[in-house]
Amino acid sequence: MYAKNLARILGFLCQNSDVSYSSPQEMDQRFDSMRRYGQLPRGRERRDEKLSGQHIAAALFGLVPTHPGWAGHVATVLNGLRPVGGADASFRMAETISDVAVVLLKDEDARKSFIRMTLTIAETGMNSHGGAEVVHLRDGQKRHAYFVPKGAVSLLSPGREVGFDPDRDRMNAPAMREISFTNEFFRRLARECELAERFPVPPEGDGSEYDAEEAEQERYRKLGVRNGSRFLHVGVDNQLTWPKEERLITFDRYQLVLMPKTKDHVQSVHIDLMANRVDERTAMTVINRFLSVMAWCDDNFAIAEYGWSGNPVPVPVTKRDLAFTTAHQYIFDRRVPNSEEARRALALYREARNAQQNGFISYAVLNYYKIIEIRNHGKEAARKWFLTNFEVLRTASKGDDDISRFLALCGNEPPHKYIHDSCRIAVAHAGKHSKSDPDDAHEIVRLHTAARVMHMLARRFIKQEFAVSDAMYSGD
Repeated sequence: MYAKNLARILGFLCQNSDVSYSSPQEMDQRFDSMRRYGQLPRGRERRDEKLSGQHIAAALFGLVPTHPGWAGHVATVLNGLRPVGGADASFRMAETISDVAVVLLKDEDARKSFIRMTLTIAETGMNSHGGAEVVHLRDGQKRHAYFVPKGAVSLLSPGREVGFDPDRDRMNAPAMREISFTNEFFRRLARECELAERFPVPPEGDGSEYDAEEAEQERYRKLGVRNGSRFLHVGVDNQLTWPKEERLITFDRYQLVLMPKTKDHVQSVHIDLMANRVDERTAMTVINRFLSVMAWCDDNFAIAEYGWSGNPVPVPVTKRDLAFTTAHQYIFDRRVPNSEEARRALALYREARNAQQNGFISYAVLNYYKIIEIRNHGKEAARKWFLTNFEVLRTASKGDDDISRFLALCGNEPPHKYIHDSCRIAVAHAGKHSKSDPDDAHEIVRLHTAARVMHMLARRFIKQEFAVSDAMYSGD
């Protein structure tokens, strides 16, 4: 039995399982997913490889999910289901549900005592998916063998099948989809496997089912993807010269993948942490260095936005769709503050929040500090205000993670002195003792931590000094 032939047979056997028919393209998607997960022979060169019983069992399990793209993952999960009560309580001493399917395909006597196999990929335990039931005859009596994930160790020991109630012990999801394979299903499938063995025919079709996979493999080769790759992906808001199509480039001794802007994705930079032998923070620094060079070359802006890491291939970064607040009853009653100082404080606060949100963290830190300077002129006056108010903030925000992280940054240096010397001076000047580097990922993390604390202090200052309400309907 070949994979392409099996796809046609399964499609035929399942055609009356629903009022709607599964298209051949959907079955191809399921088999493609199973090849990617190693559940079926992968690659055009293995197209004429005969399937084992385990392969066929995996193909059956790939029919369970409603979305064909999940077939490989689901087959992997269901393959490992173990019998409640151990092999003695199983069907024909099968140690896994996959073994049950293999026995039914090979053994006619086993099929005579078999009635039905029911499978689900629903959540059957906390963060645990998959379950199965095999109904069969033993000694003239109808029996039920239940299968659960191998992590449910307490249910696998002998005797646990006694009193096991699947409706009580196996259901965690409030709703559950199931698929059942009857005796007739396995009888006809076994017959097809026997005919394929006795009268061999070549695999059906022209092998076009591998075209997409091979095109993808070639694409990944051009992008420098290799076994064991782990990519960091970072979206970039910019007006730089960018390639029209995704491209692998060399920047210094590093290789970066650039992806273009599309309808749903932003321009992005990707770096293989393993191939470039860097950790995430070093990789982020490299990306920032690249953007800085490009900003200089094009004399335009480049903002590194959000990202993540862990994928084995470069993944496009979707456009940001930030949440916002709406109100059915929009109550608004505010005026422009009378005080010139209050107006300036709010303007600086808005600039700081804009900068903090969009990655200009040095500018955010500086503007938060400038708010405090409105009424605390000079180094000593500002330090004194931070000394008093930071202690009040720390007491009021006991257990706040941002405060704890900030204190860890300060080390043995008093917080009020750290805010002035290592934050305000560091970002406002570039002298001998002010070497803040906005490309360095470690420095970015440090400034973000400081900015979150200074943000709280700035709000406290505006409320105390100018009595500016933060209610939209205060009338002030």
